[in-house]
Amino acid sequence: MKSLLLRPAAAADLEQAWLWYEKQRAGLGDEFLEEAEAAIRRVLATPLAYAVAYKDRRRALLRRFPYSVVYRILEDQIVVLAVVHAKQRPRVWRRRL
Repeated sequence: MKSLLLRPAAAADLEQAWLWYEKQRAGLGDEFLEEAEAAIRRVLATPLAYAVAYKDRRRALLRRFPYSVVYRILEDQIVVLAVVHAKQRPRVWRRRL
């Protein structure tokens, strides 16, 4: 299994989404993080199972929340570039390395 690198921008995405969901209902932010972590585990287990969204960037959808984990597959690791809302413009994450 490849190692995981969570880019600082992706970590900030997670924190921002957690804050928003937590404001909606106490505990909902934690539920969001659990689902995001589950999606990342699925990516680590089967990185090629998800379609290419742009150039070499792939996107795995969260099951319960309208978010995607955007990542790249490198030789020895999976690099999570962004965790973005499905309705967000792709330019937000397309420029991330």
